[in-house]
Amino acid sequence: MAALKAVLFDVDFTLARPGPELGPEGYARAGERHGLSLDPARYEAARDAALVDLRRHPELEHDDEIWFRFTERIVRGMGGEADSAYACAVEITRGWERHENFSLYDDVPDAFAAVRSTGLRIGLVSNSSRDVREFAHHHGLEVDAGISSFHHGRTKPHASIFRAVLDLLGVEPAEAVMVGDTIADDIEGARALGMRAILLDREGVHLEFEPRIETLNELPPLLGL
Repeated sequence: MAALKAVLFDVDFTLARPGPELGPEGYARAGERHGLSLDPARYEAARDAALVDLRRHPELEHDDEIWFRFTERIVRGMGGEADSAYACAVEITRGWERHENFSLYDDVPDAFAAVRSTGLRIGLVSNSSRDVREFAHHHGLEVDAGISSFHHGRTKPHASIFRAVLDLLGVEPAEAVMVGDTIADDIEGARALGMRAILLDREGVHLEFEPRIETLNELPPLLGL
């Protein structure tokens, strides 16, 4: 097994959680700005229903329209059945591009410090429209490379987005490990390229999966740091 030289991290729900502006109350406030009365209590059911119809681009191309329509289905499911539902959805979706709408999980700074202290390089790879290097800077994280699907053009699990970050880091797949919360995108995508991968299962949903951690505090010892 090749010596480890770099750790790649997913961003959303791995390093950071969305704040209230991207949740039920935030939807309701956005709805008011578009003349819609949205019921926050209907958010979870509306989101679950929208997920049923969510389809990724067949060529794994980054496509904001997919997320605009996904969010519009949530808006309508919360009671926003009006022509302004789409414009409201675009505003909400654009909120995912704003760094201040996210907060880091408590375990992130110490995990990054532990990885950094050993000389390992750190990269970010995200299915998002944010500039993840700027995101890291905003939240006080030191990274060596980062790519979002918006800037790359392809989404995880496409091999090219992982390869692009590895090239920026100057390491081969066998010399890197991917840490993320999504099996299909983060874990299977990285493994298909020849990387090692660790599932971050914060909610304890995939108890049978290995290797798996429930907090980033478990990452340094798992990596032998």
